[in-house]
Amino acid sequence: MRTLLGLMVLIASGAWAADHVLFADDFAGDLSQWAVEQQPGGSARIESGKLVIADQGGCTVWFRPRLTVPVRISYDVTVSSAARVSDLNCFWMASEVGDGAVPPFAPGHARDGKFAVYDSLRTYYVGYGGNTNTTTRFRRYDGAGHKPLLPQHDLSAPKFLLQPDHTYHIEITADASGRTRWSRDGEIVFDFQDPSPLTSGWFAFRTVQSRLVISRFRVSALESH
Repeated sequence: MRTLLGLMVLIASGAWAADHVLFADDFAGDLSQWAVEQQPGGSARIESGKLVIADQGGCTVWFRPRLTVPVRISYDVTVSSAARVSDLNCFWMASEVGDGAVPPFAPGHARDGKFAVYDSLRTYYVGYGGNTNTTTRFRRYDGAGHKPLLPQHDLSAPKFLLQPDHTYHIEITADASGRTRWSRDGEIVFDFQDPSPLTSGWFAFRTVQSRLVISRFRVSALESH
C-alpha cells in the first residue's frame, strides 16, 4: 500500500510523467490492492517481493482499481516447475452485465475461484499454456455465457506454449478504438479489433493447479500514436 501511495505522489508531482504510470505494485508490502478468490487448498501470498499464487483447484486474483482505456498493463511472471506447468491466464476489462461500476469481486457475487463462475462477465481473456500446456487461447466473453473461440485465437504450436521456470514479460494494451493486444517477451500473440469494445473494467491473474510467481506489476496510460 505504501508503495502505491508513494507512486501516486510521484505522479502528482510530475516525476513519473514521462512513463504515465497510473498504478504499480512491487509486492513489498501486503495484498491490500488485490482481491483473492480461490478454491480450498491453495494460497496467494507475498514472498520476497513477489506475488506467489500456489493453487490446487482454481484461483483468480483481482486488482482492485478499475481501469479505463487507453491503458497498458505489464508484469513479469514465472510458471514454476515445482507444480503443474499450465495456465498463465488473465482477465482484463472485466465487468458485470447490467452494472459495470460494480467490481466482479464485490460481496454477494459468490465467486470462489472455479472457472465456470466467471462466464457471466464481459471480459477479455487469455489462457496461455492452458489444458496442461497444450493450448494458448484468446476469448471475448459477452456476459451471456458465450465466449467464442476464433480459429486464429486457438494456438497449439510449441512456440506458443509455456517454458517452465522462464520469466515472461507480459504486456496487455487496450485503446479507445477497440483494439486490444496481448504480448509476451515483446512478441504480440493476440491482436484483436473489437467491434463492441470493452472500455473499462477490472484486471485479474488467473490460474489452476499451478504455481505463478509474479513481479513488477504496472498500469500505465497508453499513449496515442
